[in-house]
Amino acid sequence: MHKNTNALVKAIRFATLAAVAAPATVMAGGFSLNEQSASQMGVANAGAAANPENATTVLFNPAGMSQLSGTNISFGAAVLDIDAEAKSSTVQSTDALGQPGAYKGNGGDIADPAVLPNFYLTHEINDSIDVGFGIHAPYGLAADYENDFAGRYLADKTELTVISFSPSIAVNNGKGLSMGVGINVMYGEGRLTKYQDLRGAVVRGSVQAAGAASLDQLPAAAQQQILAQANGLAAQYPDTYSDVEGDDIAINFRVGFLYELSEATQFGLTAQTGTEFELEGDLEISQFPGELLGIPGVTGPQTLTEKAEVPLAIPESLTVGVRHQLNPEFTLLAGATYSRWSRFEELDVYSAEGGAGQVSQVIQPAAGDPITHVTEKWNNTWQFNLGGIWQANEAWAFKAGYAFDESPVNENFVTARIPSEDRHWLTLGTQWKDAQSGWTIDAAIGTLIFADDANVDDREYSHQQPTVPSSGTNYQAEYDLSAWSAAIEFSKAF
Repeated sequence: MHKNTNALVKAIRFATLAAVAAPATVMAGGFSLNEQSASQMGVANAGAAANPENATTVLFNPAGMSQLSGTNISFGAAVLDIDAEAKSSTVQSTDALGQPGAYKGNGGDIADPAVLPNFYLTHEINDSIDVGFGIHAPYGLAADYENDFAGRYLADKTELTVISFSPSIAVNNGKGLSMGVGINVMYGEGRLTKYQDLRGAVVRGSVQAAGAASLDQLPAAAQQQILAQANGLAAQYPDTYSDVEGDDIAINFRVGFLYELSEATQFGLTAQTGTEFELEGDLEISQFPGELLGIPGVTGPQTLTEKAEVPLAIPESLTVGVRHQLNPEFTLLAGATYSRWSRFEELDVYSAEGGAGQVSQVIQPAAGDPITHVTEKWNNTWQFNLGGIWQANEAWAFKAGYAFDESPVNENFVTARIPSEDRHWLTLGTQWKDAQSGWTIDAAIGTLIFADDANVDDREYSHQQPTVPSSGTNYQAEYDLSAWSAAIEFSKAF
């Protein structure tokens, strides 16, 4: 009898922790940020690789520094606000036992406004060599659901912050061809959390301990006993919570070329290498039932911790751009960017303690296997940009731009973390130059129009190792998506 009880406890705690610790995707819909410069945002980043207006060319094409004289600075900030909210009439959820979920909320607006600062500097060493430096936020994400969210067992908080420090150098041959190289030293930190319904894990553990393939294979009395135990434990521990967070430094490289075909037309090309963060930090399971640990005398809510690491892929990208000046008043811009998001295939949490941590001791993953696994299988994407500038007079210029931005998220794995769809980006901008002081001020506004409502069908099977049986947890909803952004930038040549 004692031996059978230990087997039951072990099976239950394994199934429970495997579900609790399994994180959903850290991000979706692509996590690159377009809002890096008000001067380029005014034209929706069209032709940014071929239009070095100011020091922001450090980011968009370091080769463009060769067309700037003296010392140049540009600094500013953008505000980005994405409204993403599930339509209450479309929200459906089931709990771990496959029954209608007890929580009915749509989660509210999951994204708060974000402020994205930036600073760029270039300096002309001589006629052939320029150097530069930039600080900006190339990637980021933030989402947070309300506590009564119907999908709380699949997603709660999702956060990613990346800051890049980007020294660069450019050389030119004096005949219209320039080349630039930049290094991005990126600091990133991420976090993802969710609640956990213990009932499904308890049922799975009990069924496994009984040697059955499913609950309905057991006698009716045994089924009722297991369900009563599961419901009682879930009622006693409604807020069992998984929290994974970590940080790391990663490096990638950018190389750019700029060629002046004529005084009116020039082409630019920028390529960026891929890299990978190894986000190192902590995996914490709070409000975990001590009764499921199988340790004599240990009852009540427990907190289990383990050092963990999460590999996070950053894609390669290639950007082309063209600038053509029709006449002194009008300039046309165009560009395209290809990003290899397909390298982001999964999101895994690995033990950083060699399997000796509290979570791993319970789950006992095989050597080399992650503690938890999430399938991503993102798609490669294109972004296409068109824009124009009207130089009304010496002081004022007006800008407009359009971009079509594909979402990389695989339609078979769209989760509640970030509802995602293709989008259209419309922008307007203005630029004012003060000839006396030498300062230039750019301001821009933009709106995102999503191609369709985002359809989320978030099932627990995509949040677990394939060898762990899935529960019935499911969340479905259609999301209304919209966004606006605004930016300001100050530039000066010395």
